[in-house]
Amino acid sequence: MRTLLGFDYGKLRIGIAVGQDITGTATALCTLVCTNGKPVWESIDRLIAEWSPDTLVVGLPLRADGTDSEISRAARNFARQLEGRYQLPVQTMDEHLSSHAARELGRKTGGRGGGNIDALAAMIILQNWLDATTHT
Repeated sequence: MRTLLGFDYGKLRIGIAVGQDITGTATALCTLVCTNGKPVWESIDRLIAEWSPDTLVVGLPLRADGTDSEISRAARNFARQLEGRYQLPVQTMDEHLSSHAARELGRKTGGRGGGNIDALAAMIILQNWLDATTHT
C-alpha cells in the first residue's frame, strides 16, 4: 500500500489531501496559508512526517489548450522543491476545473468558507490521479 499526499498549489493557500492506492480513494486533509507567497515548509514538514507518503501529487493548472500559465510554472517549481526537499517521487496532474468542482462539492455537502475549497480541490486532483493510475 502506498500513501500519497496531493497538493492544490496556490500563492495564497495550498490545499492538501491524503490518499492510498490500495483503496484508490483520496480525502481532503487541510489547507495551509502561505506567507508572502511562499509555502510554510515547517507545516509541510509536519505533514510529511505524520503521513510518511510514498508519492506526492501536485495539481498543474494548465490553460484550456494545455499550455503553461504563470501559476502552472509556479506549481511546477513547487513540485521541484517538494522533490528536492523530501527526496520523494513527485507526480503532476492536470487540475483543469478542480477548484470549480471543489466549490460545487462544497455547496452540495454544506461546506462553507474558502479554506475548505482548497483541500477539496487537492482531494479532487489526487482522486483523479488515483483513478488515472490505478485503472490503467
